[in-house]
Amino acid sequence: MSEEKKKQHFVLVHGACHGAWCWYKVKPLLEASGHRVTALDLAASGIDVTRSITEISTCEQYSEPLMQLMASIPSDEKVVLVGHSFGGLSLAMAMDKFPDKVSVSVFVTAFMPDTKHSPSFVMDKEFGGDMPQEAWLGSKLEPYGSDNSGVSLSFSNEFMRHALYNLSPIEDLELGLLLKRPGSLFMNELSRVKNFSDKGYGSVPRAYVVCKEDKIITEEHQRWMIDNYPVNLEKEMEETDHMPMFCKPQLLSEHLLEIADKFA
Repeated sequence: MSEEKKKQHFVLVHGACHGAWCWYKVKPLLEASGHRVTALDLAASGIDVTRSITEISTCEQYSEPLMQLMASIPSDEKVVLVGHSFGGLSLAMAMDKFPDKVSVSVFVTAFMPDTKHSPSFVMDKEFGGDMPQEAWLGSKLEPYGSDNSGVSLSFSNEFMRHALYNLSPIEDLELGLLLKRPGSLFMNELSRVKNFSDKGYGSVPRAYVVCKEDKIITEEHQRWMIDNYPVNLEKEMEETDHMPMFCKPQLLSEHLLEIADKFA
């Protein structure tokens, strides 16, 4: 296989309350290996100031920038989708709609739905009634929308410091504190939409990167999701918190390159 053929296009999708900026360490590492990388802001995230989260009522609207990008990919090309945390739901939507344009999807300590239950099932298992308010360490959860079915989520500084960035460099925590925005997990809406399909989402190869010291999507829950909907490939990251792109960017990049290479 020629070198040219091995070039991949990585599409990096951030988690809730974050933006494309969170891939600032990983993007140049992947590009240094000769690959093309697109890190995008989902709606009302990062530097997308056209809307606030309270104007977005569905995960589909939130994921629209990713859908637009996927629609623009030529039909004879495939991308490597990488989703972090809540970004796993946006990944699943893109896989369901554009299965032929994805060589592999990588869930990085991310919510990974199945095809047997509603899209919210894997979040309900982690948060559904069991996650006490104290666990959010003062983060704000506020209803919005005409029927109050939306819930905006604003991470508190304490939550980011102790639950998300607990092993990450202090500089990256400071960056996160400066750039965070309110987000949503759209759990009410995702509990009502139809399941992802075997023909679309279920037909795309999946890999999972387990972060073993994640305090918010715990290792136990990550492994439960993998058992619930087995993946084609699994990688582990020791001593890594919820933000592996800050905590261990070099190792994460190596894992992404290996996974992409395997499914090229």
